[in-house]
Amino acid sequence: MTIELTQPYSPEKHHSHRDVTGGWLRPAVFGAMDGLVSNLALIAGVVGAAGAGRGAVVAGVAGLIAGACSMAAGEYTSVKSQTELMRAEIAVERRELARNPEGEQAELAAMYRAKGLDEDLARRVAEGLSADPEQALRVHVREELGVDPDDLPSPYVAAASSFCAFAAGALVPLVPFLFGASGLVVAMIVSVLALFGFGAAVARMTARPWWLGGLRQLALGAGAAAVTFGLGHLLGVTVS
Repeated sequence: MTIELTQPYSPEKHHSHRDVTGGWLRPAVFGAMDGLVSNLALIAGVVGAAGAGRGAVVAGVAGLIAGACSMAAGEYTSVKSQTELMRAEIAVERRELARNPEGEQAELAAMYRAKGLDEDLARRVAEGLSADPEQALRVHVREELGVDPDDLPSPYVAAASSFCAFAAGALVPLVPFLFGASGLVVAMIVSVLALFGFGAAVARMTARPWWLGGLRQLALGAGAAAVTFGLGHLLGVTVS
C-alpha cells in the first residue's frame, strides 16, 4: 500500500523566547524605579522641610543628574568586573582544553552521563563535540560556568540603560515643579500613577499579576516619600 502525502512536510514550529541575558532589563528596571522613588523622596523631604519652591526644583534636578551618573558608573563597573571575571575563567578553560584535551573530553562525557545518557552515547557525544576545539570550549563554559561565551553582558549597555532609565524615572516627580506646582500634591499624584503603572508593566513582562506588581511598587515609593517628608518636616520645624 502506498501512502501519499497531500501536504508538503514542514519543520515543527517552535515557540520563541525573549532575550533574558542581554544585560539591559535589570539596570533599566532598577534605574527607573530608583530614579522615581529616590527623587520623589528627595523632593518630598525638601518640601517637608522648606516648602515647595526653588529649593524643590534645585534638589530634584541635582538628584536627577547625580543619581543618573552614579547609577551608570556603578552599573558599568559592576558589569565590567563581572565580564572580566567570566573572560578570565573562559581563558582558564581554554588552556585546560589545549593542555589536556583527553581529560576534558572525559569530563564532558561524565557530565552527560550525569544528565542521564548511557555511557556509550555520552562518550560518543563528548567525542563529537570535542572534535572542534571552539565548540568544545563553548560547551564546557556553558556546562561548567553557566554562561554563554558568545553573549556576555555588555557594561556599556548596562550603563546606558541605567542612566536613561534613572533620568526618566527621576523626571516624573520633578516635572510638576518645573511647570510651577506650588505643593507636593500634584507631584505625588503623578508619581503614584507612574509607580503603579510601571510596576504593573514590569509584572506583565515577567508573567506576574499586574495589580500585585503595581501595588508593590506603589507601596515602596509612597512609603519612602512619606518617611522623608516626615523627617524633612521635623527637621524644618527644629531648625526654624
